Amino acid sequence: MASASRMDGRPSDEVSSAEAVLVGALSSGVNAPTWFMLKITFLLLAVCFTAMLSLAVSSQNFVIVAHVLLLLTIGTVLFVLLSRFLAEVGLVPVEQQMQEMGIHKSEATYKTN
Repeated sequence: MASASRMDGRPSDEVSSAEAVLVGALSSGVNAPTWFMLKITFLLLAVCFTAMLSLAVSSQNFVIVAHVLLLLTIGTVLFVLLSRFLAEVGLVPVEQQMQEMGIHKSEATYKTN
């Protein structure tokens, strides 16, 4: 797997978003790219639940409406709890997570001869 390199052919020291999310999933703490992806996931989940709720209301099946409202409530509570927890704890830099895992960017880059 080739890493991103600058115009002069040397590998860059910055971490891509995909690498940051992967490191965030495997190490302790939450970094900014991982939190951003979680917010996007919750947003898409809310869109899906809204579509499901509109379909359930239009079918006039109130058991399904209650079920979808319960799922929407669970998702909302989970998002609020995660947001408040991260507001109190704070985000961890990706570089710190990589150091804790023993991964150094210079070791992880592909070196060309």
